[in-house]
Amino acid sequence: MGLVVQKYGGSSVADAEGIKRVAKRIVEAKKNGNQVVAVVSAMGDTTDELIDLAEQVSPIPAGRELDMLLTAGERISMALLAMAIKNLGHEAQSFTGSQAGVITDSVHNKARIIDVTPGRIRTSVDEGNIAIVAGFQGVSQDSKDITTLGRGGSDTTAVALAAALDADVCEIYTDVDGVFTADPRVVKKAKKIDWISFEDMLELAASGSKVLLHRCVEYARRYDIPIHVRSSFSGLQGTWVSSEPIKQGEKQVEQALISGVAHDTSEAKVTVVGVPDKPGEAAAIFRTIADAQVNIDMVVQNVSAASTGLTDISFTLPKSEGRKAIDALEKNRSGIGFDSLRYDDQIGKISLVGAGMKTNPGVTADFFTALSDAGVNIELISTSEIRISVVTRKDDVNEAVRAVHTAFGLDSDSDEAVVYGGTGR
Repeated sequence: MGLVVQKYGGSSVADAEGIKRVAKRIVEAKKNGNQVVAVVSAMGDTTDELIDLAEQVSPIPAGRELDMLLTAGERISMALLAMAIKNLGHEAQSFTGSQAGVITDSVHNKARIIDVTPGRIRTSVDEGNIAIVAGFQGVSQDSKDITTLGRGGSDTTAVALAAALDADVCEIYTDVDGVFTADPRVVKKAKKIDWISFEDMLELAASGSKVLLHRCVEYARRYDIPIHVRSSFSGLQGTWVSSEPIKQGEKQVEQALISGVAHDTSEAKVTVVGVPDKPGEAAAIFRTIADAQVNIDMVVQNVSAASTGLTDISFTLPKSEGRKAIDALEKNRSGIGFDSLRYDDQIGKISLVGAGMKTNPGVTADFFTALSDAGVNIELISTSEIRISVVTRKDDVNEAVRAVHTAFGLDSDSDEAVVYGGTGR
C-alpha cells in the first residue's frame, strides 16, 4: 500500500460540484489501494474576498487577526470535502494546519515551515481514514498563534506533509494539465512538459511561472519528493517534477534544451540615483532593504560617471513591497548619500529557462534576436547557468513571450492548451 499526498487548488474546489468531483477522485485513489492525504485551498476567490473584507473594516489589519480570518477559508473547504467523501461511503477526517502538525516561525502572513509532526495524520490514515488537511496554514512554534504561509502556501503544505509522511508522490491538482512551456493563457500553442528537473522548475517558478511556487519546489528538492502536476478537471497524465528523468512505458523522457519561457508582471523597479561609487555604498543600500524585510530580484549597477564619481543602482522587487522599500531608503538617505529615487511599476520580466543552454552556444544570441525582431526594448538583464532574464515594458511582455517561444521551436502542432478554471493554477 502506497501513501499519496494530493493537493487541490481553489479553482478545483470552487463550488459544491467541484468539491464532489474532487471527492470522487480522492476515493478512486483510495480504492486503488493507496493511503490518501488531501490538502485543500480555500474555495475559489475566498481568500481574496476575506482580504477585501478585512481592509474594509481596517485599512491596515493586524497580522495576527488577519491570519485568524484567512485560515477560515481552508477550514471551510476541508470540512465540506470530508462531508462529500463520507457521502460516497468512505471515512474521512479533516484537520487544520496546527492539528496536522505544521509548525512555523512567528512571521504572520508569510510564515515559513520549521517542522512537521504529523502524528495525528499518520494515525488517521493507518486507521483507514482519508485525511483532509487545510493548506496555507500552521501554528507558530513560539507564540502558538495561527499563521499563514503566504502565496502558494497550500502547495508548500502538501510537499512538507509528503516529506514528513515519507509519501511515494505528491500530486498537485490544478486547472491546467501540467507544466507548460509558457503560460497557456498567453501562448495558445504552449506544449505540456512530460518531465522537468527540480532545478529547471525552480528557475521557472522564480521567474513567474504560477503552476508551482518556488518554496514548494525547493522543499520537494530538499527531501527528494517527486511532484506530479495534474488537472483535477481531466484524467490526463501531467508533468513530473523530480531529480531524475522518469520512464513512460519503455521510453525514458529526455531533458529538453529549453524547458520554457516564463514571465512576471508583479514586480517593480527601483533606481537609486547618484550613489557615490566607493566601497560600502551598495552594502548600505541592500542592508537597508533587508532590514525592511523586502526581497529583491534583479540588480544592475551602472558604470560611474568619470566627472562626478557617481553611479546608479537599479533593482526589482515585488510591487506589494515597493512602498516599504522606498520609505526605508528615504529614511536612510543621509546615511547612504544618494541623490534621488525612481520607482517604476509598469515593467515585466521575461525569462528563458533550460539546463541545455549551458552547453549550447548561440542561445543568448537567439534570445535577444527574437526580442529585437519583435521590437521589444530591454532595460535590465540577468543570467544564471540555466536562465536568461530581461526586464522590459509591461505592455510588451505578452508579445515578447510569444516571440521567444516561437523562436526556440516550443510551439505545439497539436491542440491548444486548456485552462479549465481560468486561473492557470
